[in-house]
Amino acid sequence: MAHVELSLSEVFAPAASTEQESDNFGHWSGMVSRAAEPCLLIDAGTTVVAISSSGCDLLCLGAPDDVIGLPLLEGGLRLVDFTASPSELTEQETDKIPPLLALHSGRLARGLLRVQGPGSDAGRTVDAISTPVLTDGTVAGSLTFLSAV
Repeated sequence: MAHVELSLSEVFAPAASTEQESDNFGHWSGMVSRAAEPCLLIDAGTTVVAISSSGCDLLCLGAPDDVIGLPLLEGGLRLVDFTASPSELTEQETDKIPPLLALHSGRLARGLLRVQGPGSDAGRTVDAISTPVLTDGTVAGSLTFLSAV
């Protein structure tokens, strides 16, 4: 017969920080800006707050400074459909992309995007996984992790 021992100890609780911490959304903004992985953070108004350099490369957006502060869909991001001769997505279709879907639904969202760079005939396919970012219990934005397919 197996013998299992269980011991209980005190719960480790970190001491209260004395430095001024930003809210959850502000904390994620700093992390995304410094991340090596392709990721993107937008606020509730769909403005790009932070994007990693690799995220800019994957989405054909240039440098992070060129995109930060602009609305996600007006900062040079060109989303096209998956047809043989790609055309830009309609507003109704763009509302369903993971970063916006997570923002509006308050839930995790995942989907494929086809991104077309400047002067590019064929788009590149990107897998996007988005989660809402909460501040004081309300959705303040969405965080998206991206990978090439």
